[in-house]
Amino acid sequence: MAKTPQAETPLSDALVLFGATGDLSRRMLLPSLYFLDADGLLPVGFKILATARGQYSRDDFVEQVRDILKARPEPVDDAVWKRFSGRLDYVACDATSAEGVAELKPHLEGRQSPMFFLAISPSLYAKVCGALSGSGLATDDTRIVLEKPIGRDLESSRQVNEAVGSVFAEERIFRIDHYLGKETVQNLIALRFANTLFEPLWNNLTIDHVQITVAETEGVGDRWPYYDEYGALRDMLQNHMLQLLCFVAMEPPADMDPRSVRNEKVKVLRSLRRFTRADAQNASVRGQYTKGVVGGKEAPGYETERGQPTSTETFVALRADIDNWRWAGVPFFLRTGKRLPERRTQIVIQFKPVPHSIFGDGAKHDLVANRLVIDLQPDEDIALTLMNKSPGISHGGMRLQSMPLSLSLLRAYEGPGSRRRIAYERLLLDVMHGDNTLFVRRDEVEEAWRWVDGVADAWAEAGMAPKPYAAGSWGPSGAFALIERSDRAWVD
Repeated sequence: MAKTPQAETPLSDALVLFGATGDLSRRMLLPSLYFLDADGLLPVGFKILATARGQYSRDDFVEQVRDILKARPEPVDDAVWKRFSGRLDYVACDATSAEGVAELKPHLEGRQSPMFFLAISPSLYAKVCGALSGSGLATDDTRIVLEKPIGRDLESSRQVNEAVGSVFAEERIFRIDHYLGKETVQNLIALRFANTLFEPLWNNLTIDHVQITVAETEGVGDRWPYYDEYGALRDMLQNHMLQLLCFVAMEPPADMDPRSVRNEKVKVLRSLRRFTRADAQNASVRGQYTKGVVGGKEAPGYETERGQPTSTETFVALRADIDNWRWAGVPFFLRTGKRLPERRTQIVIQFKPVPHSIFGDGAKHDLVANRLVIDLQPDEDIALTLMNKSPGISHGGMRLQSMPLSLSLLRAYEGPGSRRRIAYERLLLDVMHGDNTLFVRRDEVEEAWRWVDGVADAWAEAGMAPKPYAAGSWGPSGAFALIERSDRAWVD
């Protein structure tokens, strides 16, 4: 039997973390590595070599990591910390030059298959990959992890991919989208393909529409130099939301081999109907938050945070159509925005109503269509609403009510020592083992950019400027009109 790519690849024996003092490393990556060690999932002798421009000693950096972990709600286990801290090392270097990266080599003595995590600005990817190549650290057994965004459009994405691909083979490039590390996203795969219940119904015969919402209460704040270049369309919809759409809409893969899964996702992206100028006006909404109230506190508008006017959108809602046999005629409504009333990432599968009610006039307002709601944050849950007879007796026939069946991960697995995992834990472990199933392939990135570029071009052609919406609201009024045109409504 032919080996899969990950079976041919050795287990990583080290992680080189570029940008080790940055926000992503401090909030997500270093705690994830600690928890992997606590669960016994880091290989014996595995080393974590942190690097950044900051001039710190190893002891200073180790103390910083200790403080990061102590600030978390989970207690630090002394035995785990002793083992974990022994894995840590730190070297200050200029990662954009071969000479600077060469300073890492003595600290990787005897390591055959390190993984490089670039927790740095995407604008530096090409230079760092060139430096890794020039220093001799990039070999056939090394892997590289890239954070989004990969470019700003299709053309720049191709340039980044070409630069990285000139040093690393595609199977050794791990383009990370942390949403795919969430338990509920992986559970969506299990829900669809490990149960006979759903897959026969997962099509345009029984599903009315799909909603995907990624709502944030926070504003852009001091991230505006980055955000102003990308906006909500490129920052959230191009990667996170289209990845969620792919997992909902893809055909059953032949198996869980990375190539099988990612081939099906690419087919979905290629089936997305391209946007036109007419679609820009009728099937999409751009918004930008103004001052308002979020969580009981006054929040400034985006232009106030930025200090001057800008045409960057902080909210996007649109209708996407997938032109294939399974989904023809089923609209996918996507929306994402900053300064919305609540933090929520949610997928709603709205089924069609029953074709005829047998329950008489007394129950005509009780009967609602089944709905599958998949919550990714703040809580991870999958709930299916079913119609049930209301308890008790009444004159005039049976009364009905909607009842949820919940697959709450928190409730199902709560207990002593249980905790909610950081999505990066799963993904770091997969990189370590060379499994790229939950990572984004180059053609996926480029197909997603091709579609998103079409949306941006349609906006430009139609001259669509962002509509204002008050912080703390659910976006411009046009977002409601967008879905109400088809006699549907957002699930809020």
